[in-house]
Amino acid sequence: MASEELVTLERLQAARKVVQQNPLFVRTPMLCHMQEHFRSMINPSTDVYLKLENTQITGSFKSRGVVNQFANIPDDVRSGEKMIVTCSAGNYGKSFSCMTKQLGLKALVVMPETAPVNRKQIIESNGATVELTPTSNIQATVERHVKDGMHLLHSYDDVHLIAGHGSLGLEILEDVPDPDIVLVCCGGGGVLSGVAAAIRLSGHTACKIYGVEPEGAPTMYESFKAGNAVAIPTVKSIAAGLAPPSAGKLTYKHCKSFVDNIILVTDEEIIKATSALYHAGFVVEPSGAAAFAALLARKIPDDITQKKVVVVLTGGNVTPQELCNLIKD
Repeated sequence: MASEELVTLERLQAARKVVQQNPLFVRTPMLCHMQEHFRSMINPSTDVYLKLENTQITGSFKSRGVVNQFANIPDDVRSGEKMIVTCSAGNYGKSFSCMTKQLGLKALVVMPETAPVNRKQIIESNGATVELTPTSNIQATVERHVKDGMHLLHSYDDVHLIAGHGSLGLEILEDVPDPDIVLVCCGGGGVLSGVAAAIRLSGHTACKIYGVEPEGAPTMYESFKAGNAVAIPTVKSIAAGLAPPSAGKLTYKHCKSFVDNIILVTDEEIIKATSALYHAGFVVEPSGAAAFAALLARKIPDDITQKKVVVVLTGGNVTPQELCNLIKD
């Protein structure tokens, strides 16, 4: 498939089979009628469903796309002839390094200097090499390694990755066959692209699908305004996993085709959502709580009375100390 093409339902279904067969993946729970657990924060007439991707083996949805990416790597990479390089702030790198360990492949992960130390340590514990660089220099660093002969696996702008993430959308429809609104966190746009494509291509044209980004890293939001994928030189958010320096060209095309709009939330709203989830018994990292923040902050532009709203909690890779630093009460 050419990189500029959109995924098809057939490709999504094929990718799902690949993902299901890998031990790095588990089917995560969908919790129903969760408005009862947040009575003081959510209108009780809204039927809220939480998809718990924070319970994946690697702690986030990333394993879905990564498994399908590795199922489609070239022979010279699979044989170990060429080393693999990628870039990640943490969660993608964790799933990526788990797969390279599973397949016995050498790999390099380029990470921003601001990445949490424990994320770096986890990736290295799986046998991958980590190179730290300023966020503004990540793309140039990766391009240099590719020029030197490494094979790039992109952390979000990759059609095989998007197809793997589509398995999440197909699961949502099996658990909630008639959703009115689906909220998905958006960083580079890979999981949003896959989920939205799966829902739309399955015939759900009336369902509203929104990506949720931090105000300090509105790359897809600005891309929608500009009419093409854009880069933002300086991005900053408590949700580091949702703060890539640019939107992907391929993910932008998918989002523009299948997503209704992008909602922005503040860091304060993300922290409040992370805290609310924690006090309800859910360990969710800030990047994984952004979609829930949009619901709590009443940022959804539709009337959600008597509506079924699905919120994807995308990750739970957060340490106790990090949670303590965020949650003061």
